[in-house]
Amino acid sequence: MQKTFTGIDIGTDYVKVVIAAPPQGPEAPLQVLATATSPSKGVRKGYVADPRDATQAIQDAVTRAAQAARVTVSSARVSVGGVSLEEVSSSAEITLTASGGLVGHHDIERVLAESEKRAASRLTNRVVVHTIPLEFRIDGNPILGRPLGLQGTKLSVDTLLITMLAQHHDDCIQAVEGAGIEVEGVMASPLAASLAILTKAQKTAGVCLANIGAETLSLVVFDNDRPVSLKVFPVGSADITHAIALAFQLPLPEAEQLKRGAVTGSTIPPTKLNTVIVHQLKTMFGLIHAHLKTLKRDRLLPAGIVLTGGGASLGAAVDVARSTLKLPAQIGLPAMSARVSPLDAAWASALGLCRWGYAEARMSTQRPLGDLSRAMMDGIRSLFRSFLP
Repeated sequence: MQKTFTGIDIGTDYVKVVIAAPPQGPEAPLQVLATATSPSKGVRKGYVADPRDATQAIQDAVTRAAQAARVTVSSARVSVGGVSLEEVSSSAEITLTASGGLVGHHDIERVLAESEKRAASRLTNRVVVHTIPLEFRIDGNPILGRPLGLQGTKLSVDTLLITMLAQHHDDCIQAVEGAGIEVEGVMASPLAASLAILTKAQKTAGVCLANIGAETLSLVVFDNDRPVSLKVFPVGSADITHAIALAFQLPLPEAEQLKRGAVTGSTIPPTKLNTVIVHQLKTMFGLIHAHLKTLKRDRLLPAGIVLTGGGASLGAAVDVARSTLKLPAQIGLPAMSARVSPLDAAWASALGLCRWGYAEARMSTQRPLGDLSRAMMDGIRSLFRSFLP
């Protein structure tokens, strides 16, 4: 029986489901067997506000995708987003042995857990979704790569903790499990999208991946092949729709169609419509520019900004991003082999979850022995770099 991987992206507008199979060769992309969407119900600003309504939407999308792929879906990986996603910086240090000891998997887990513990006062009512090591040090000396197997007396780490409100995290899992689907793992949406969109070269050079959703604008910044920042703003493409509706006194459905360019014969001059859209996009990319400035990376990301999400399809998005940020800009397209039609940038998070599942399956196969396997499977959630391509 063919192994398959399922990703569920719970967005404000739609629940998106992707079912994929392993690639046909080591250099080939995942094979996408089926996709499905269902209008999101009970979701607000990217988080689940009503688990019961969200469950129905998830169940509808999963059922149709499973039928199209002719497989049974009993488990899946889920992306979590929303305005409650936040980053927290932390650091920690542990003692190895007085005489100098070798760093093992247990020591890495221990120092990462200590970094979470030291951030506890800033994690009230929050759950840590990812613990990302930014830099390890042994006896104060920075380590390029992982410290596994190196010798010293003290192991230190600087970490980036990706957190979200515990209630939102639990509601998301409840909504999926209510649909009869076991949750195999949870990943922040921007990181999930990066697995499907970004190359190692882009992440190493420095890049910002921005997802323009309906009600949220989320971004993750990579440098030296590490995610160094994650941010979510409570604005999205729906704000553009609202601006069009107000500017031209139109019903929201008509404003949405105008925004998407699906209206022909409109009496509204294209230049005036474009002015409204560009103004809203400049506001969004202005938020990104301000955040990059706090990171001291404004105009300093050689791989530029890559756009995903439904809002990335707006014709002016790339040009406005380029002019506002003074960076190279492009729309990110998932790499895949599809039995269905090619997926656009809106599917990045769901497909990235499938890539995560495939990476985990490969690691489990390669390291099948007891404690080592468990350590690595735990580590794959904490050591985010270990499953990046």
